[in-house]
Amino acid sequence: MGKKGKEKKKGRGAEKTAAKMEKKMSKRSRKEEDDLEALIAHFQTLDARKTKITETPCAPPSARLNASLSAHPEKDELILFGGEYFNGQKTFVYNELYTYNIRKDTWTKVEIPGPPPRRCAHQAVVVPQGGGQLWIFGGEFASPDGEQFYHYKDLWVLHLATKTWEQVRSTGGPSGRSGHRMVAWKRQLILFGGFHESARDYVYYNDVYAFSLDTFTWSRLAPSGLGPSPRSGCQMSVTPQGSIMVYGGYSKQRVKKDVDRGTQHSDMFLLKHEEGGEGRWVWTRINPSGARPSPRSGFSVAVTPSQQTVLFGGVCDEEEEESLEGVFFNDLYFYDAAKNRWFAGQLQGPKSEKKKRRRGQAEEPAGADGRELGPAGAPAPLEVVKEVVSEDGTVVTIKQVLQAPGPAAQAPSEEDAGAREASRPRVEPCPRSSAMLAVKHGLLFVYGGMFEAGDRQVTLNDLYCLDLHRMEEWKALVEMDPKTQEWLEETDSDEDSDSARDAEAGDEDQDEDSEEDSGAEPEEPQHPEMAPREQRVDALARTEQHGLKLACDAPEPGAEEGKAPKRA
Repeated sequence: MGKKGKEKKKGRGAEKTAAKMEKKMSKRSRKEEDDLEALIAHFQTLDARKTKITETPCAPPSARLNASLSAHPEKDELILFGGEYFNGQKTFVYNELYTYNIRKDTWTKVEIPGPPPRRCAHQAVVVPQGGGQLWIFGGEFASPDGEQFYHYKDLWVLHLATKTWEQVRSTGGPSGRSGHRMVAWKRQLILFGGFHESARDYVYYNDVYAFSLDTFTWSRLAPSGLGPSPRSGCQMSVTPQGSIMVYGGYSKQRVKKDVDRGTQHSDMFLLKHEEGGEGRWVWTRINPSGARPSPRSGFSVAVTPSQQTVLFGGVCDEEEEESLEGVFFNDLYFYDAAKNRWFAGQLQGPKSEKKKRRRGQAEEPAGADGRELGPAGAPAPLEVVKEVVSEDGTVVTIKQVLQAPGPAAQAPSEEDAGAREASRPRVEPCPRSSAMLAVKHGLLFVYGGMFEAGDRQVTLNDLYCLDLHRMEEWKALVEMDPKTQEWLEETDSDEDSDSARDAEAGDEDQDEDSEEDSGAEPEEPQHPEMAPREQRVDALARTEQHGLKLACDAPEPGAEEGKAPKRA
C-alpha cells in the first residue's frame, strides 16, 4: 500500500513540475511579447516624427529578403516594402517604402506619415480601386538578437493616388501570423495558411479568410472537401477560370523533445467558389502533368500576362541528425491552369548570337521541343541526376546540366568568334530563396533574397529582369558582389584575440625561419679565381669540372619549378 501511494505521489509531482514549467514558459512568452511590443512602440514613435510626404531619389535599397515587391496598377513602377537583413550578429527589420521606375531605371525612397510598423514575411496585394491600393496583412518583427518574434494581425492599405497610409480595423480576422499567402479575388482578399512561433511553441495554419473590399469586413470560410495540410510559404494564385490554386509550402512538426522535422510539400489544390451557393467553397486536390518543380521551399511566385503562374528559385533543405544543409535554385517553372500542366522555363538566347552560330553552317536539326540541338561532334554536357521522394510518394528527378568544356581554340575566324561570343557566361540571378518577384508589361523582375555559403548567410540587393515574351536572356539592372557584404561572426572578440596571438606566433616563426635561412644553407660556391702568374689555358683546364657541375645543376630555360631539370 505504502509503495503504491508513493508512486501515486511521484506521478502528481511530475504533473506539478510540468504545470509549473508550462506556466513559466507562458509567462516568459508573454514577457517576450511585451518587450517586443515596447520596441515596436519605440520605432513607431520615431516614425511619428514624419509629418509630410517626401520623395527622394536614391541608390537601390539595401540588401533584404522576405519583403514585398508589387507592380503599380497604373504606372510603370514597382513598389518595394519592408523586409529583413541579418549580418551575423544583428537582425534588422524595415518598414521603408521604395518605388522603382521601370522606364527610367531609377529608385525613389517615399516617406509617408503614419506607416505600418516594421515587418517582414508579410503579404501585399495590389488592386485597381481608387487609383490603386496596396493592401498589407500580417508579417513578423524579430528582436535584434533574432531570438524573439512578434507576429502581426493588422491590416493596412496604401492609397497610391494620394500617398497615404490607413490602418483598417475590422474584427473576426486571422490571428497573428507570417508566411501566409493572400490574393485578390473579384472584390475580396483571400488569405490562406501561415505560421506563428514563440519561445514556447509554434503552430502552422491551413485556415481560409476573406476580406470584402466593399464592406471592409472579415469572414472565415469553411470550404468542403479535403484541403491542404497546415503550411506556410506556399504558392497561391488565381487561375483564369476563377479558382484559387495552392501549391507546395513548408511546415514542421515536433518529433520528440527539442527535435523537429521539416516537410517540404509538393501537393497541389484548387479552391473553387460554387456557383449559386452564397459563400460556399470547395477544395479539390489535383495532379498536374509536365515537368514539375523539385521539392523546395522559399520559392517566389508571380502571374504572367497570359495568366500562367511563374515560380522562381527556392531551397531544398537536406536535414541530417546534427546538421541542416540547403541546396539553392535559380530555375524557372510555369504552371498553365488551362492545361493543368507544369513546364520548365528555358531561355532561348539572343537571336543575334544564333545567327552568328549559323553563319557558314548547315541548318541544324531541332529537338522534339523545337529548340536547336548542338553541332555534331560537340562534347556532350555532363548531366547530374538526383532523385527526391515527394510528400505524396512521387519520385521527382532533379537534373542539373553542366556544360562540357569546348575544344581547344583554332585559328580565329568569324564563325569561331561568333561561337565564342555565344558561349560566354550567361547573365542570370544566382541561386537564392526568399526573393521578391513581380511582373509588369510582360517583364519579370527578381530582387534580393538570400543564399548560404557555409555558415554565412548572404543577403542580396541585386535586380534582374527577363522578357517573358521572348525568353532570351536575363538582364542585370543592379549587380552585387556578395563578397562586399558585411558579415560579423558571433565570437568576433575571441577570434580577434586568437588572430592576434596567431599573428604574434607567426611573426616569431618568421624570425626563426629567417635566422635559419641565414645560416642553414651554404652559399653557392664562387668560380675559382686564377692563381697568380697562372696561364689562362691552365686555369680553364683546372676549372673545367666546376663549370660542368654548374651547367648540370642549372635548370634549363623555361623549366617549371618543382620538376627535375634536363641534364646537359
